[in-house]
Amino acid sequence: MIPAEQIALWADMLRDISAKGMHYAADVHEQLAFGRVQDVAMEMFGLVTGLSPEAVESLRTPIFSRPTPLVVGDAAVIDDAGRMLLIRRADNGMWSMPGGAIDVGETPAEGVVREALEETGIRCRATTLVGVFDSRFCGATSSQQLCMFVFLCEPLEHGATGDPTLSEEVLDVSWFAEESLPEDLDASHLSRIPEAFRVWRGDHRAFFDGAD
Repeated sequence: MIPAEQIALWADMLRDISAKGMHYAADVHEQLAFGRVQDVAMEMFGLVTGLSPEAVESLRTPIFSRPTPLVVGDAAVIDDAGRMLLIRRADNGMWSMPGGAIDVGETPAEGVVREALEETGIRCRATTLVGVFDSRFCGATSSQQLCMFVFLCEPLEHGATGDPTLSEEVLDVSWFAEESLPEDLDASHLSRIPEAFRVWRGDHRAFFDGAD
């Protein structure tokens, strides 16, 4: 782990500690103490990302005030011909499975179905859990630790034949066979897409990162 990655990990750990501490604080003094821990976490995050103080401050409520790792999910949508639905992301130009953050009030399976629809215009149904991945071990570049759910999904008949629609987060949408996946895949999807095809072929054992 390079120094910047270590500092980002420490900042994320302090984020979690401060968010929990502020939630369970017994009095105003504890609130102020954990608030200072949160400030330090945000300063460390700004240091390793190069974001402006204003940009970092905008993350206080949605990111730094949330305890525990952040929860995201991806939809591995594979049709009857064995083709997977992928998007070209607007933020880095790389291909990936459609997905994003799970909203409060929805299950991870509901979240990936919603994300697939929002990002591609394709309606699908989650059928099987492919696995739960730790962002630290699968090539993700996030500065916060993510718990990443991947669900195998099947396109619904009326959605599979429709034209994919692009969103502001998506440059392109297309279907790819396993043997002809694009070379410019997002790094965090390189190891997870093969797991999805494994499950699609009938091996329904869910992947998870080991406890060692």
